[in-house]
Amino acid sequence: MHEQSTDSLLTIIAGEEDAVQQLQVIHAQPSMLGEGPCWDADNRQLYWVDIESGHIHRLDVDTGQVATADFGQKVGAVALRQSGGLIVAAQHGIYLFDMETREQVRIANPEADLPNNRFNDGKCDAKGRFWAGTMSMNGEPGKGALYCIEPDHTVRKMVESVNLSNGLAWSPDNTVLYYIDSPTFRITAYEFHLETGELGASGVVAHIPENLGTPDGMTIDAEGKLWVAHWGGSRITRWDPQTGRQIGEIPMPVSKPTCCIFGGDALDQLYITSARIGSSDEELAAQPLNGAVFRAQPDASGLPAHKFGG
Repeated sequence: MHEQSTDSLLTIIAGEEDAVQQLQVIHAQPSMLGEGPCWDADNRQLYWVDIESGHIHRLDVDTGQVATADFGQKVGAVALRQSGGLIVAAQHGIYLFDMETREQVRIANPEADLPNNRFNDGKCDAKGRFWAGTMSMNGEPGKGALYCIEPDHTVRKMVESVNLSNGLAWSPDNTVLYYIDSPTFRITAYEFHLETGELGASGVVAHIPENLGTPDGMTIDAEGKLWVAHWGGSRITRWDPQTGRQIGEIPMPVSKPTCCIFGGDALDQLYITSARIGSSDEELAAQPLNGAVFRAQPDASGLPAHKFGG
């Protein structure tokens, strides 16, 4: 693991007068495929991953210091553990990981028979279960799935025939799980039973117009509204799942924002990851911040991130 400082902390992007839309670059060194931001409220730190390099990053927002660990394989997402350290959704399964010692312990590999698959996005529910989904690295449709990993490391397959498992969010009252399978351009809601972790009836709560860009990572605010990053769309959007309507937008100076999460002391700051992968020389000249991590000041606040109980 190595540490570096970021002199880009609090750099304000010019051209936005509206404070709701104001963006700051908090880490300018680009990730090829930045993803999975996770806020550690106890230590005022932001975690995120670079899927392609297999790096896990941790930013101390007070000092600007960034610690990086090389996981040794593609990493889709991380979440905090109640007992310390991280749970990691990676190319070859689910792991427990210590950033300081780099100790890895694999606790599950439900798709060992699918070597062209990898885990992608993942988050914990309010009972300490880790939910993570998979995708085909070859782009094969329907090869992925959404899994639930219990604190005792039991694994359950919850959704089958997934194309590219992405955004996850639970309603503030924990009765609904919102889920994005990116190529469908839909946000699907499942009845969620918190005590058992079971899913019930499902339905589409938002159809995403393709001209907005592909829906990628997602988070939810304290009002129950959904915030979605749009790959190829240069924007973060806000949706009302009760009406299916878009009710807000944050324009981005990068074409591939990937995910967002609320952080800060009042959970009123929106941290946004982005990607550089696939950008042409012309795109990089026009969008030099592709792959950076940003912070926005939306007129909303989020919910605390849950930790893995195992």
